[in-house]
Amino acid sequence: MACLSFYLVIGGSTPAYAMHIMEGFLPPKWAIFWWVVALPFFALGLRSLTRITRTNPELKLLLALSGAFTFVLSALKMPSVTGSCSHPTGTGLGAILFGPLAMSVLGTLVLVFQALLLAHGGLTTLGANAFSMAIVGPFTAFWIYRLVMRTNRQRLAIFLASALADLITYVVTSVQLALAFPSATGGFMASFIKFAGIFAITQVPLAISEGFLTVLVWNWLSNYGRQELEMLNRG
Repeated sequence: MACLSFYLVIGGSTPAYAMHIMEGFLPPKWAIFWWVVALPFFALGLRSLTRITRTNPELKLLLALSGAFTFVLSALKMPSVTGSCSHPTGTGLGAILFGPLAMSVLGTLVLVFQALLLAHGGLTTLGANAFSMAIVGPFTAFWIYRLVMRTNRQRLAIFLASALADLITYVVTSVQLALAFPSATGGFMASFIKFAGIFAITQVPLAISEGFLTVLVWNWLSNYGRQELEMLNRG
């Protein structure tokens, strides 16, 4: 157990190029900037969650399921190239079910627990990680889902929403890293291409896999959580 704990704290936080930006990796001004940007979404998300749980307290279990889905998927770090790592995000499901503001809270709480328990991400970089995974990702999933649902193809909408939420998360993370560490020769764009290229090798297939997995979970919910889904539709 001691060896495992040592690995989680030391080995798990080694890669600098990771979908969760590691503790202390961002310059202080950028760490503060992303905290300031993320906090209003978190506050609005708390209001959204309060409204949901007061109106339909029966949905608390489904909320917990959405948070657990995000926690498990985003904790699955997979090695990429040049010492980097990639992982699914799992935010699409909750965004489709409860909206992006609710997921801004659930996703941020997931990031807090991962930073404290798994040394995955960090507290100083929590604002940046929350903005990419818990804010931009869920908003992307929500609007893609609504757009594709105009064709009445729900499973396609769920697949695209989840996959694109995953992809946009890595794009935003690449932007954040490029802003903080512009290349000495090519500036922001050269740095962005570098970071995005590192992630893309593993993140694209991961996003596709996450899309399929989310569809499978939705099928399961359609069979065993039909009452909760109908309650959400009425809401």
